[in-house]
Amino acid sequence: MYYCCGITEKGNMPHNEDAMLIGKNAAVSGTVEQKLEAPFIAAVSDGVSGELSGELASKMCMELIRDIKYSGKINLKQKLAEVHRKMAQCGSENKDNHNMQATLCAIAVNENGGIQIINVGDSRLYRFRGGRLRQISRDQSLVQLLFEEGTITQEELRTHVHRNIIFPVLGNISAEPQIDILPLEGGMKYGDILLLCTDGLSDYLSPLDIEEILELPKSLPKRLEMLVKKALEKDCADNITVVAVVYC
Repeated sequence: MYYCCGITEKGNMPHNEDAMLIGKNAAVSGTVEQKLEAPFIAAVSDGVSGELSGELASKMCMELIRDIKYSGKINLKQKLAEVHRKMAQCGSENKDNHNMQATLCAIAVNENGGIQIINVGDSRLYRFRGGRLRQISRDQSLVQLLFEEGTITQEELRTHVHRNIIFPVLGNISAEPQIDILPLEGGMKYGDILLLCTDGLSDYLSPLDIEEILELPKSLPKRLEMLVKKALEKDCADNITVVAVVYC
């Protein structure tokens, strides 16, 4: 059994271009709290800034993934490539939604408890274990590439002027996205929290900020509310979505 909860919040923006998925519950606003049996998928998605219909893109992404009949036997990369093609088709056929795109960061838990990490873009997966936070996903972004080349520092990953430049994501009509799917190294233990979030959270809160809140003796939904509130207090200029999964 897994306990999942999440929040998606427009924050200081006029509308919400984020969305989240917990099992079969796709949401574009508010909170979700649910206990799930495997198999299931939990995910966050962020409509790409600067493109038309980011709001529709993230919503469509979550709804298409919700409709996947997931199990450990299916070809997950193939299914996600189909999600990309359907989004790209919508974005190419309707001028109002031209080139709509969305990031995806997700976990897929199969019927045997095996966990796959899915990543396209710069939304993130963290694992909180033993009071320490570790980023599990790898950002598909220009600044991540520069960091790996040694051109910029760890601190500049969060502050660099080009930190919002990401590689092609789901729905891009001119380039195929790189759909990264990897097993969760080290698995999931009792007490672990898997934390999925969009960059409205990770751009404004440091790992230490997140650690300090996650280790508080409060309910998990309350801790997620505190994360969102702290990002807003730091003048977050983006939507914020965060989903937490624990094994119980």
